[in-house]
Amino acid sequence: MAMTRDQIFQEVQGVLVDALGVDEDEVKPDATLMADLGAESIDFLDIVFRMEKAFGIKIPREELFPAESLISNSEYVSNGKLTHQGIEELKKRMPHTDLNDFVENPSVNKIGDLFTVDLLVNFVDSKLNS
Repeated sequence: MAMTRDQIFQEVQGVLVDALGVDEDEVKPDATLMADLGAESIDFLDIVFRMEKAFGIKIPREELFPAESLISNSEYVSNGKLTHQGIEELKKRMPHTDLNDFVENPSVNKIGDLFTVDLLVNFVDSKLNS
């Protein structure tokens, strides 16, 4: 059964409240998982597990968080920034993400800012309703 974006958001919000111990009102579409909600890399495993359970789908961690393997590849990173090739690869691996602002300053340190509540909603929406 297809879910609306609002239903998906409500479910994602519940997952993040449980996984990160944050208040519902902190879980806004533009909130970043790390900077705004305090998620650490270990939390991503828990979030993936809880989302799989909540939505009844399989989520390969690399599919939802592909940047980890990119930043360790010297073809994709130079002087702390993603190269043109790295940006193109990120676009391929994260089609559910708006990368326009990131492309302006593709610093590896800013990759964490891409992981927002809205990204999770977009990802699940693409899995459930495509």
